[in-house]
Amino acid sequence: MPSPRENIFPVFNGILSRAEKEVFLRQRSCVIWLTGLSGAGKTTLANHLEKELFSRGYFTQILDGDNIRSGVNSNLGFSDADRYENIRRIAEISKLFLNCGIITINCFISPTEDIREMARSIIGKDDFIEIYVNAPLSVCERRDVKGLYSKARRGEIKEFTGITAPFETPQHADVEIRTDLLSIDDSVEKILKFVLPYIEFMK
Repeated sequence: MPSPRENIFPVFNGILSRAEKEVFLRQRSCVIWLTGLSGAGKTTLANHLEKELFSRGYFTQILDGDNIRSGVNSNLGFSDADRYENIRRIAEISKLFLNCGIITINCFISPTEDIREMARSIIGKDDFIEIYVNAPLSVCERRDVKGLYSKARRGEIKEFTGITAPFETPQHADVEIRTDLLSIDDSVEKILKFVLPYIEFMK
């Protein structure tokens, strides 16, 4: 029996190129991938980063873990296979935004080196900026605005990253942000210092 893939014919000729869209938006697109424990401050940092970039004339899109899991990936659980598929789909979506000339800011725990490297390979290493949003587990637990760590400690959430599932420290992060030591403004400034030269539109 023939594979359904035999009836798929991707069409790229005639579609406006990424370069043309970058010229229109006057920016170079990229994917800014924020990784870190739940409660480390990824979403808060992404929100402030987006507003700062927007105020400077850059066009952006945030992809956030809870938002994606409540929509596109609502059929996925938290098994190893589902976590991998969750990030794979996100990386493919990010690549679509990348090809539209949009600066995409992603907030995902993405706990292992294998998962992060898979995302990097799909998006392309030259367009993937990895930001390690780092805060000690004790700080993340104190923040715990969603009550997830408490539930994990009580055994109500299985395979919870940082408690019963591992988080592997990024080995290839472009920037590390210690949110327990830096203010939001200082954190955003540190990211901008790295990102702005990359996204600046060159005539």
